[in-house]
Amino acid sequence: MIANRRHEPLNRPDHKIVDRTKIRDGAVANRPIYVALAVTTEGRRDILGLWAGDGGEGAKHWMHILTEIKNRGVNDVLMLVCDGLKGLPDAVETVWPRTVVQTCVVHLLRNSFRYAARQDWDKIAKLLKPIYTAPTEDAALERFAEFAEAWGRKYPAIVRLWENAWEEFTPFLRFDTEIRRIVCTTNAIESVS
Repeated sequence: MIANRRHEPLNRPDHKIVDRTKIRDGAVANRPIYVALAVTTEGRRDILGLWAGDGGEGAKHWMHILTEIKNRGVNDVLMLVCDGLKGLPDAVETVWPRTVVQTCVVHLLRNSFRYAARQDWDKIAKLLKPIYTAPTEDAALERFAEFAEAWGRKYPAIVRLWENAWEEFTPFLRFDTEIRRIVCTTNAIESVS
């Protein structure tokens, strides 16, 4: 059934695509299964396809997948929400140049905690929240400067993580609060699996 769906035309221009989940492949290894989930402007969800990977996918892999989706009729994508997969933003830029790429804020937060000692998580979370809930990008940048001042010396890796993700972290800040909850995370994928 999945193989048949991969060739169905997709004629809706209003999809948001998010990107991945993992499944266990036997008892030996985890293999990622990449899910392209579209959310239409009416709020309807549609799985555009599933692709097995080996975890080392780069821009060429994503170019193939996105071109396949485009060839099936998705000619325009407003926003693509992803969790930091290497090469995906470049592939999106090539296939749909006007698409806004949004980093999953939940994944950005989870990745931040990986660099911190458990006893600091609550304090770090308290200072990160004003960044991703800021009313504007300028306000978020001010809150980030405060975070960097408070924690940059102890956890420079967290500061670098946010600096490197900033361009793809901030697009959702242009939207109203109600829309932000939808477009800031790939959690819709996790509810599919």
